[in-house]
Amino acid sequence: MAVLDLFSKRIKRESGDTPDVYSYDQIPQQLRVQTIHIWRDAIGNPEEISKINYQVISSSYETIAAALRREYGVFRLSGRPGDSAIRELEGFLVSEEDILKVLDVIELSFRYIDRATRAGGYLQRYERAGEIADDAISELNARFKEHGIGYFYSDGIIIRVDSELIHKEAVIPALVVLRNRQYQSAEQEFLSAHEHYRTGKNAQALVDCYKAFESVMKIICTKRSWQFDKTKAAAHLVDVCLSNGLIATFWQNHFTGLRQILESAIPTPRNKIAGHGAGAVTPVEPSAELTAYVLHMTAATILFLTEAEANLP
Repeated sequence: MAVLDLFSKRIKRESGDTPDVYSYDQIPQQLRVQTIHIWRDAIGNPEEISKINYQVISSSYETIAAALRREYGVFRLSGRPGDSAIRELEGFLVSEEDILKVLDVIELSFRYIDRATRAGGYLQRYERAGEIADDAISELNARFKEHGIGYFYSDGIIIRVDSELIHKEAVIPALVVLRNRQYQSAEQEFLSAHEHYRTGKNAQALVDCYKAFESVMKIICTKRSWQFDKTKAAAHLVDVCLSNGLIATFWQNHFTGLRQILESAIPTPRNKIAGHGAGAVTPVEPSAELTAYVLHMTAATILFLTEAEANLP
């Protein structure tokens, strides 16, 4: 369902009573209830469905609930024995105080919507199945934005958003490129970096940024049959890409800064902070600000490299 621009929303915007920065440590009750409405549209509402479809819908909610019960080591997420899985999930979503667990149930449920409900036979939706799933994901992301919550669902995971502009212009386009089957390994590494960042594992996020950056260059070199040493690190791969004209010769002087970014901005934080043995020194966890910078730089660099490769003769 489309997000309506209600009179009350317009008045709030005109009065300046809207979020101007992202929040990460709370999920408003209104957003939780709106999420349940999206579930009912996309997965189905057992109270409004025929007996034939009731079993399909109940099984869908049970699949999600069972996965969460097992991961949390509990027999029930909420409510009383005998409650349906949908009631259990709804109760958990509206009452849970741990924000990470709230994001868990949102992520898992929308991953189910994204993957399982797209099958044409799901509730006999046929050609509309993909459209319904897309609409559900679009509405969730619109609701996150509407409430000023700094998260975004994409490609099976909840991603933290620090800059709307960078997210729109770099992160999302990079994810679109990485969905191409040939970039599958890099996509998993880049998504893993975002997942680590969202859960505060900044060092692991930097390592995965480096892996994604390196993987993209290796894939491009392999695709173009450019010779490279598989045992060497990113700096060598950057040289190979540049020497083979990934950047036009007459632009290379202008890309000195970019080359420094390719060789240093992404690998260096990983090498100095996240990589190698820490020995007896207490490891320093990279700051969220540094990690966000490297994530965004990785996205922009991946986008640049893949677009430049696509434009090569």
